[in-house]
Amino acid sequence: MKDLFTTGEAAEICRVSQQTIIRCFDSGRLRGFRVPGSKFRRIPRQNLVKFMRDNSIPLDNLDSGKKKVLVVDDDVEIVELISDILTRDGRFEIRTASSGYEAGMATEQFRPDLILLDYMLPDVNGNVVCQTIRSNPEFENTRIIIVSGVIKQEEIDQLLKSGAQDFLKKPFSITELTEKVDVALQIA
Repeated sequence: MKDLFTTGEAAEICRVSQQTIIRCFDSGRLRGFRVPGSKFRRIPRQNLVKFMRDNSIPLDNLDSGKKKVLVVDDDVEIVELISDILTRDGRFEIRTASSGYEAGMATEQFRPDLILLDYMLPDVNGNVVCQTIRSNPEFENTRIIIVSGVIKQEEIDQLLKSGAQDFLKKPFSITELTEKVDVALQIA
């Protein structure tokens, strides 16, 4: 867990501009210190948390030290299964969505490290979701694993071209799921 933040990191966490953070820092509303011999500002975690609480900024974007995984599937049982497996693992913070629209909203708010994405959603297919996420440079480091039971090899190839890192065929084993998640997130 990170204990010290730059003004840029604080701005990203608070979802405001870096200039706003600098103004709050310089006015004393956000406490921190300057790095000796430089103009750089640093903000300790507890000061950032206090600032966020004082200004009604949600703390959900503050790094918990866990990798963020968004599970997107319209099958409630699959969502519960994957969420349960990853929650029990203890290394992941989980959010869920059941449509492409919800996936888009959750991606913007939650900023996941990994999206486990069902190919056939009620409102859109996984290809469109991949392309939409890949078109936003803010999510260039977000990993995507497509999860599906009904798909052809040429569709898998197209999904990989659209920005997915991997494909997981339903039904899958717990071991297969965790191995693919570890590889996608580069967890040893």
